[in-house]
Amino acid sequence: MFVLGTAGHIDHGKSLLVQALTGIDPDRLREEKERGMTIDLGFAWLKLPSGREVGIVDVPGHERFVKNMLAGVGGIDLALLIVAANEGIMPQTKEHLAILDLIGVKRGVVVITKKDLVDGEMLALVRMELEELIAATTIAGSPIVAVSSVTSEGIPELLSAIDKQLDKTEPKKDTGRPRLPIDRIFTMAGSGTVVTGTLIDGTLSVGQEVEIVPSGLKSRLRALQTHKAKVDIASPGSRVAANLVGIETGQLTRGDVVTRPGSLLPSALVTVNLKLISYIKRPLMHGAEVSFHTLAAETMAKVRLLESEELKPGESTWAQLMLERPLAVIKGDRYIIRSPMETLGGGGIVDARAKRLRRFRPDVIQNLKAREGGTTEEIIMALLET
Repeated sequence: MFVLGTAGHIDHGKSLLVQALTGIDPDRLREEKERGMTIDLGFAWLKLPSGREVGIVDVPGHERFVKNMLAGVGGIDLALLIVAANEGIMPQTKEHLAILDLIGVKRGVVVITKKDLVDGEMLALVRMELEELIAATTIAGSPIVAVSSVTSEGIPELLSAIDKQLDKTEPKKDTGRPRLPIDRIFTMAGSGTVVTGTLIDGTLSVGQEVEIVPSGLKSRLRALQTHKAKVDIASPGSRVAANLVGIETGQLTRGDVVTRPGSLLPSALVTVNLKLISYIKRPLMHGAEVSFHTLAAETMAKVRLLESEELKPGESTWAQLMLERPLAVIKGDRYIIRSPMETLGGGGIVDARAKRLRRFRPDVIQNLKAREGGTTEEIIMALLET
């Protein structure tokens, strides 16, 4: 099963498009309906022409709610980058695209919405600008489809484009270590605490004993649902709602991970490769405090640059991030760092159980390169030298 995620600027029609595709209004909060804008994550699902059923995570487009957007895109397989024809590329179009690029989303469909509001010449110009915008990102060459969510023009073509992109998308692997990063927590009358998330790395079964990381709380799965249908077993890549036994909502935090007991340890220091976004205006300094986002989790972190005193926009380096709050992460997880006002950069976790490394040491950097992309023999040698 696959999960799609929306991305794009505020008022560019993300939630309306999801409703046009699925018949489900993803804006679930009263404040969202009153203000006419998405504030937190919304969820829906649909069956594609191929018969494939997919989940959809709808994210907010306003700059004030980017951290909520980040909690939703961590587990997606395909991005719908949405741009309104009458406005074109806007600040959060660029920021959301940069985030998709940094977390390594490889499949996308660019959707030009509100095509009924512009003429053919304007539509062609927006299409050309978007082709140029995505050219240097992980979703380069993605199909661009123009639609109207009001008249439904272009919707069949969009569904077909999504299907074709998913034909080329690898399903999430089953490594036998299930992880359900929690992106929503609520109570259901008669059932108790329910959490939702996108399941990765393994299956979950009704009746299974589980652990909540990093808190270490133990529970059991009373029930599981996917797209509001009860299931006995949830597979990797599914949007899952899990009913937890003996856990209160106040004991949980967005970003906690439901997993098999003893299979995952929290980490407070991670070694990473770090790339800064090219368009930000200032370098990142050694010792800077940033917010750290991975999967659905968020915490503050202090940056230790291992090769320099500062990192300039567009550059990459090796670094360590000292997390204010331990999180459930593993090697290979993608992450984003932000200042209070903007997304700064991100990359991949190379060592989730890191020791403090010495700075300005060529042997340390060589070791990290071997661990990230070397042969099995090189990785083993690097681990022995650590």
